[in-house]
Amino acid sequence: MEVSSSLKLSSSLSPSIIKLQGSSSSIDIKFSKYTSLPKPFLQLDDKSRRLRDQQVSHSLELRSYRKRVTAKSGSQGWDFGRFVKTLYFFNGPPSPLKFVSSVFEKLTNGATEEPVAEMGTSGIILVAGATGGVGRRIVDILRKRGLPVKALVRNEEKARKMLGPEIDLIVADITKENTLVPEKFKGVRKVINAVSVIVGPKEGDTPERQKYNQGVRFFEPEIKGDSPELVEYIGMKNLINAVRDGVGLENGKLIFGVGDNTFKDLPWGALDDVVMGGVSKSNFIVDLTAGENGGPTGIFKGIVSTTNNGGFTSVRTKNFPEAENVSAYDGLELRLKGDGLRYKLIVRTSQDWDTVGYTASFDTSPGQWQSVRLPFSSLRPVFRARTVTDAPPFNASSIISLQLMFSKFEYDGKLNPTFKEGPFELPLSSIRAYIQDPVTPRFVHVGSAGVTRPERPGLDLSKQPPAVRLNKELDFILTYKLKGEDLIRDSGIPFAIVRPCALTEEPAGADLIFEQGDNITGKVSRDEVARICIAALESPYALNKTFEVKSTVPFSEPFTVDPENPPPEKDYNEYFKTLKDGITGKEALEQSTVAV
Repeated sequence: MEVSSSLKLSSSLSPSIIKLQGSSSSIDIKFSKYTSLPKPFLQLDDKSRRLRDQQVSHSLELRSYRKRVTAKSGSQGWDFGRFVKTLYFFNGPPSPLKFVSSVFEKLTNGATEEPVAEMGTSGIILVAGATGGVGRRIVDILRKRGLPVKALVRNEEKARKMLGPEIDLIVADITKENTLVPEKFKGVRKVINAVSVIVGPKEGDTPERQKYNQGVRFFEPEIKGDSPELVEYIGMKNLINAVRDGVGLENGKLIFGVGDNTFKDLPWGALDDVVMGGVSKSNFIVDLTAGENGGPTGIFKGIVSTTNNGGFTSVRTKNFPEAENVSAYDGLELRLKGDGLRYKLIVRTSQDWDTVGYTASFDTSPGQWQSVRLPFSSLRPVFRARTVTDAPPFNASSIISLQLMFSKFEYDGKLNPTFKEGPFELPLSSIRAYIQDPVTPRFVHVGSAGVTRPERPGLDLSKQPPAVRLNKELDFILTYKLKGEDLIRDSGIPFAIVRPCALTEEPAGADLIFEQGDNITGKVSRDEVARICIAALESPYALNKTFEVKSTVPFSEPFTVDPENPPPEKDYNEYFKTLKDGITGKEALEQSTVAV
């Protein structure tokens, strides 16, 4: 077969080659003996099959001055120029040969009866400071509950001896950014940070730190090792940066469109039924004033037709230079203005051109701006309009491209109930990954009561804990603890900040007082604080709260538990429910500044 001023298709497939020749290049497309040439290019009805069988008498004439191929037996022209433009817009096809060969194959091939497995995500809880008094208790409780946990430690030998040889470790130092290698944090979805600068007795301590465990009230303290600035502030900044992508942001991760005073664009290109002989046509534009509240928006628009057995339009992004990692999230949210039609979003996780697309259909309401959430668990693995029941689970850590589609077809031979020929228009202002409701803390930090008090005017320091009185002598320990807290609050990560009063080795079980505003003094068990941190990870009432905690037992009275009659387990949600947003204790500092 040859094409010079015209393109001819012969019905004789004995060479199993179709040759397309232009002025300077040719494309050979080979078919196996099992491959049939399915209409030009996909036709599903009886009339189409007859057309395929009669291809010997049909020809396509390529008129170069119009860049249009016209089927002599058909009534509608096929735009060969647009086909070529589509072919070369995308970097995905490794070669024109593979692209053209793929579109000659059928997009549908019967229905599947097997159910599609849900695609879920799992997550690891990271405990930073895992060999400390609170940290090791947190690790112990999580392991007893059978939860996946990793311990972030500096000293591997010490950690193995303390936590056991089977513990999964990340050996790194938060004060040294280069040790926090991203690969080490793969799979981490939640963090409990119990790292703290080391304070010890000036006169020294026993190997078991007996004096330290009694509390700072009982010795003259000094900083041991790294400074508060390095641990509590710089270390906090390094840790947040290391885990941010894994734990996610409360407001989600923008992939396309309108963000906070930004617009993130993507290279979209049309991928319509022209690739299989159809005449539908679409494009994707950005309009700077057509969006919600007069802002910018993308617009997917076009005209869809079933002529030549077509019936779909779509726009697809070029492959991203780097894969988008949205594994911290639960799905994709589209902010759009509906038109009453049903569309598809197709997500690909492979650099290959012709591969499985993880797909979800969504309905829209006419004339309304709306948010459409598509959980990752609802994505259906689809290849050429067929469900692939043995496809690998959706990998949210490696999104390579996105595709929007308006099609006559759903999946496995089913039809789109809202499909109609003609023009359509779908304004799309953003696509972002989201955390499903109710959102719970992803980063729980063990801080300290008293962090706002060193600079608070009118405070009687004689009634304050030693760290407040000695803040300057201890290298501004509380000042840098507060700066570290501020980094968490400003990070966008869903958080909870627990500020225990003086920590003790007493057992958990005493009645508790939760307060806000950084005013209380007292003591609280390390066991209790560990349990509070773990409970906060699962409580929407703890989300973005900063609070202090102490027991109702005064310092002068030891608290003990009868092993034969232990106290009942607490429902910490009852405490979390009393907390309010935005109270940190800094309010007193801000008011005093205004007064001055």
